[in-house]
Amino acid sequence: MTKSKGWIKERKNEYYFKKAKEENYRSRATYKLAQTIKKYHFIKFGNVVVDLGAAPGGWIQAARKAAGKKGFVLGVDLKPIAPFEQTYIRTIVCDMTEPEAVNEILSFLPSKADVVLSDMSPNISGVWEVDHARQIDLATKALNLALQILCPSGNFFTKVFEGDLANQYIDHVKKHFDEVKLVKPPASRSKSSEMYVLGLGLKAPLQQAKEQT
Repeated sequence: MTKSKGWIKERKNEYYFKKAKEENYRSRATYKLAQTIKKYHFIKFGNVVVDLGAAPGGWIQAARKAAGKKGFVLGVDLKPIAPFEQTYIRTIVCDMTEPEAVNEILSFLPSKADVVLSDMSPNISGVWEVDHARQIDLATKALNLALQILCPSGNFFTKVFEGDLANQYIDHVKKHFDEVKLVKPPASRSKSSEMYVLGLGLKAPLQQAKEQT
């Protein structure tokens, strides 16, 4: 008997949900980041990582494993995140869209960030055009913040929704990073419209200016 795509989807979702519970991860989304790190190695041992929209903390756990004890991970969210026992993990309540967010985030970091992550999503309205536009707006705000807190050659990883505005956003990211990749991790739901944009190697401001003239 041939299994339906719906059945396969449900089994896949159940697999990562159960796996997260068994391995004490706070979210099945942990595997999306972990799989991308494994493929592209964009978080390295000792890195300083900022995770925007970090609750409940699944991406923090994946970033922690990659950065190790010599690294530092800061989770940022509008709501409190249950604390971690590791001293090299901090979490703060902060609205990253506010003007003072940059200085507040930098005040918690030992140095500028090597990597900025964002898995933020808007409150889903069910109206596709609205949800897509809101997601791209969040991704744009995450990028603007990342450009201010990343160190030279830093990396950026953010969620977007597929749609008309996505290509324009990707072109914008390409202006700031040496290499840009579109990623659909295996742990991401196959029918989900989400995909991820990975910017590798933040360009120096002078290089960006030359390329835009």
